[in-house]
Amino acid sequence: MGRREKRLSPKKNILFLCTGNACRSQMAEGFARALKADVLNPYSAGVERHGLDPRAVAVMAEAGVDISGQTSKLVADLPPDVAFDAVITLCGAAHDTCPFFPGTVEKRHAGFDDPPALAAGAASEEEALDHYRRVRDAIREFVVKEF
Repeated sequence: MGRREKRLSPKKNILFLCTGNACRSQMAEGFARALKADVLNPYSAGVERHGLDPRAVAVMAEAGVDISGQTSKLVADLPPDVAFDAVITLCGAAHDTCPFFPGTVEKRHAGFDDPPALAAGAASEEEALDHYRRVRDAIREFVVKEF
């Protein structure tokens, strides 16, 4: 997968990569867009496409960030002319299967728990959402601190 080295702006192009681009990477893209738009062009993708998780949309809305217009996508769906400065994997599966990105792309791993897996054993919807909130808050802290 060759990407042309075209710089669209002086901002850093950051890709948040997760397994299904349904939850964690969507949250990271949303926070980066909302909190760091002055220095980042955030993108997200998955090694698979699982669809946008409605619970992720709900807990992000609680935090004042609307990700409802974002879509679940694969790396191949991203604009081919974007040169990424960094690829941040947010789960072990994405880290283990991270595709090749040409050029001097910084690859980093910042693993976060999988909210759907945590919520699978929840006794109520509120308990399930609490798992999402905990991961959401950890992702927000990561975005604020790292960028």
